[in-house]
Parts: sequence; C-alpha cells; structure tokens
Amino acid sequence: MLAGLVLLEVLSIGLFAALLARQQNSRTNQRAQYWLGYESTALANESAEALEQQRPNWVDLAVRTIVDAPIVESAKIISPSGDVLFFRSLKKEPEEVSAAERGQIPLARRDESRIFETANGGWEAIRPVYTGNDLRGYALVTFDRSAARQQLGSILDDTAIFGAIWVVASALLVLLMGRAITQPLALLHRGAAALMTSSEDGSRFPLPVRVHNEIGDLIETFNRMVASLAEQRAGLNDTLSLLDSMLANAPIGLAFVDHKGRIVRVNQIFADLTGVSISRHLGRTLPDLLPQTVATEIEGAVRRVFSSEEPVRNLELNGEGGKPRRPWTWLISAYPVRTTPNEVRWVGIIALDASDRKRSEEALRRSEKLAVTGRLAASIAHEINNPLEAITNLLFLLRNSNDLPDAAKQYVTMAEYEVRRITEITQQTLRFYRQPTQPGRVTMEELLDSVLNLYQGRIHALDLRVERDYGTGLTLFCFAGEIRQVFANLVGNSIDASSSGGRLVIRARRSRDWNNPELTGIRFVVADTGVGMETDVRAHIFEAFFTTKEVTGTGLGLWVSQEIILKHRGSVRVRSRIAAPTTAPAQKNSGTVFEIFIPDDPHLAGSMNSAAD
Repeated sequence: MLAGLVLLEVLSIGLFAALLARQQNSRTNQRAQYWLGYESTALANESAEALEQQRPNWVDLAVRTIVDAPIVESAKIISPSGDVLFFRSLKKEPEEVSAAERGQIPLARRDESRIFETANGGWEAIRPVYTGNDLRGYALVTFDRSAARQQLGSILDDTAIFGAIWVVASALLVLLMGRAITQPLALLHRGAAALMTSSEDGSRFPLPVRVHNEIGDLIETFNRMVASLAEQRAGLNDTLSLLDSMLANAPIGLAFVDHKGRIVRVNQIFADLTGVSISRHLGRTLPDLLPQTVATEIEGAVRRVFSSEEPVRNLELNGEGGKPRRPWTWLISAYPVRTTPNEVRWVGIIALDASDRKRSEEALRRSEKLAVTGRLAASIAHEINNPLEAITNLLFLLRNSNDLPDAAKQYVTMAEYEVRRITEITQQTLRFYRQPTQPGRVTMEELLDSVLNLYQGRIHALDLRVERDYGTGLTLFCFAGEIRQVFANLVGNSIDASSSGGRLVIRARRSRDWNNPELTGIRFVVADTGVGMETDVRAHIFEAFFTTKEVTGTGLGLWVSQEIILKHRGSVRVRSRIAAPTTAPAQKNSGTVFEIFIPDDPHLAGSMNSAAD
C-alpha cells in the first residue's frame, strides 16, 4: 500500500511538472516572439538612422547593444544580397547566413518583424532596414534559449524538491498509520501460519492483544478458536496415532477402497503382496495391481460389502507369481468402514498370506509320509535279512555239493551275487534309518559308493555316465549318516535334473577352507549336466519348503542338507547354467555344480557340545 501511494504521488508530481513545463514553454515562446519583434525593430531603426548619418560604427554599436540584452543570443545586419555586414553573438559561430535565413528574406515586410523558427528549434526575427525608400539590408535577431532553459530548470528543480518533501511526508504519515493496522494483522497472520505449519506447537499461543479495537477483538476470537482446535486435535491425534500404528505394524495386509474401486490407503504388507510400492497404490484400482482373476473376486467381495453393508470373511484365493514364480494362497476378508452411522464410505480389505502355512502343511504331510515310508522300509529291510541269511546258507551248501553239475554251480554263484546285492541294499536302507548318535571316522569311498548304489537303478534307467574321483584311503571325522543324507539329496536332485545320456560327477579330495586356509578338510563336488537353475531359483534353493518339483518335492532336502553342513562347520557353493533356448540339443551346455567343504575335525562332538552350552 505504501509503495502504491508513493508511486501515485510520484506520477502526480511528474504529471504536474510536465504540465508546468509545457505552460512555461508556451509563455517563453510568447515572450520570445514579443521581445524578438521589439529588438529586431529597434535594431532596424537604429541601423537605418546610423546609415542615414553615414556612421557605420554606430551600426556595429547597435548590434553589440542588442546582444547585451538578456534574451538575445546573436544579432546581425546583412545586405540585400545576403552578405553579413555586422555580426555579434554570445557564441562563436561562423559569420554567414543560413539557408533558413535566406528563405525568410523574400518574405520580410517593411513595416513589421517576421518571426520564424530556426533549424535547431530556436526563434529568430528578421526586419528590413530602410533609409527612405531604399532597402539597405536586414536586421536579424536570435532568441537566447539558455536563459529560458535555466528558468525552466529552476522551476522544475523547485517542483522536484517540493515533490520529494511531499512524498516523504506522505510516506511517513501512511507508514505511521499503517503500522497501527498492519502490526496486529501481521501478528494474526504469523499466528495463522504457525497454526498451519506447526499445529502441535502450543508455545506461540495465545497471541498477545496490544490494541483495543476491532482487530484486537479478532485476535481474541482467534485465540479462543486455537484453544478449541487444540482440544479437538489432542483427541484426534491420539486416535490417528493408534490407527497408524496398527496399520503400519499389523502382520496382515490392509487396504481401503472407495465406491469407485480406487485404493485410498494401504500398508506395507499389502504392498509387498502386490509387489507394487505404496505410493503407486493410491488412486488405482485392484485390476491395475493384481491378476485379473484375483482382482475380479476381490472386487466382487467389495461390491457385496457396499450393497449389503455386511462383512465378507475368509475368501480363499489361489494364484502363482513372484520371483521365482511360486504358488500362493491368500485369505481375503472385507468389511464396511462408516464415517456416519448411515453411510459406508470405504471398504477395508484384510489380506493374509497363507502360502507358507499351506506349503508347510503340505510339506509336513509329505514328510510324515516319507517318515512312515522310511520306517516301513526299515522294517521290511530288517525282516528281509532273516530269509536272506537262510537263502545265503542254502546257496552255500548247493555250491559245495559234489553232485551238482558245473552249469548249475555257475547259476548258484550268480544267485549268491544277487543275494549279496539285496543284502547290501537292505543294509544301506537300515543305515539311513538307524544313524549313529556320535561322530566317527568314515571312509569316503564306502560312504559315496553306498549312496550311488542306492540310486543305481535310476542311473541305469537314464543311462547316466557316473564319474567317480575319490581315493580309497580318504577318511573324514563326521556324522556318517548325516553326511550320507546330504549326498543322497544332492545325487537325487542331480538325477532328477538330468536327461538320458547325461553325466554325473562325484569328486572328493583333501583341501583347505576357502576363507580360512589353516583349516583342512575334504572338498566334495557333485556335478551334473542337467537343465540347470535360473538365478532367481538358485537364490531360494536353501529355503525351507521351496521346491520346483511341484507334487513330488517337499522343499526340505537342500534346507536340511545346509543345516547339516553348517552343523559340521562347513560351507557350500553352487554354480549353475541354463542353455539358451535356441541352442541345438547336441550343443547345449548346461548343468549344476555343488561344491562342499567339510572340516576334518576330530573334536567335532566336543565343539558342538560347547556351542550348545
């Protein structure tokens, strides 16, 4: 407001100065024309009189006298032909007649002075000089504009000084009056801004009341409003804090949907289920975030809640997704959210990921079946041992009988070999089921051969080429049954991943730990030329209940194997490669390599007991 007032006054004073300058110029021009006519007439008369008396020096004196006048800049007497006879000027100019002056000579009249404007914007008067009836020349007088400019400048300077004093005085007056108004308003403005930006900071309120007028009453009303808002906000903040804490920390997915099916609020668990960040949920619909079939079923439940205003509970949805792609199961419930007793504004969606629980239940059922099968196999193997022993004795008696032909003895020998194979299989089965409770030194050749013999049938069926690379005297202090289980899991997985005609490499040799070269032990390698694993699958292979075998897998084999390796303070590395889809079958180069290091620690049992303590 103060700036506007100053601007208005400056413009007004400027306009006044412009009008004053215009009026002054007009008056100056009028006076100049009058005095130029008078001076030119005087100069012409004096020059005529001097010429009649034949005193040319008087003409020069007249010219000099005219120039001494305050308004005259120059004076000259020229001949009828236009030659300069006498000249006098306040400025040094060439003594010649200008083109404008020559143009005025024919227009000059005997009994009057002719006033005309020069090329530079000045005024000049011309009057003929006669002696009798003879034209003796012309008298020219030029107006001195410097005096007029000085006078106009003086007037404008006085006007500017007056205007400045007026503007400053007005500004001070308005400033003093404005402060009485703006200070309370500024205080009220700062209070409103503080209320918006830091509503929980009550140290700035109530605002001080320093004036006793309408603005003071407004500040008092504002203070009462702030006190009322603080009381309401205290209760609202407690409620919102409680709800936000529940929403953020609830172990279930929560989302809220409006009548148009748009999401207005979600928590992190729900965002993790959809795989989309929280910020990208707001304003979007369920089909934008979820598979079409799942979104359709949830939207149907939401519509039922809006129409019936009754909750929908435990809607089971199944699908497949994520990295790697795995089947999942969600339990969805929807309930109405009312802002007034008679209006359902939103529908809340509760999403519980029951995938792990369902996989755990399925894996436990399979594990129980395997355990029962294992116990049954152990019982069968135990029961088979008795008749096998009798068959072995009978075959021994037949082979030592003298009455038996040579061909029959050959058949008996073959039968003994097959019976020994059956006996070995039953012993291996019992060995898996009845594992020792204390570690001991085990020959690796015997342990690895027992695992390969267990899968001999599947190896022959797939025509796999088994490459064994381990010495006869290689031993390791370990829990033999647990290490046997590790290799059984790895070899079984390799066979499952292999195709007909593939390779299976089993290698064991003395080595040192990758991270601690002072620690010695045995490094095992189980490698195959199977289909390989993708990067996403390889990142989850040691997780419990993770499997890529659909119905036949439990997802526990590699998880248990890793636990056994860690129990022996060992480590495992995995490398895998998948052949490109466009590669020819004969040129495909894929497979998986498991590399395991187990320390040879004779004090394994003692260190485990110390860790347990």
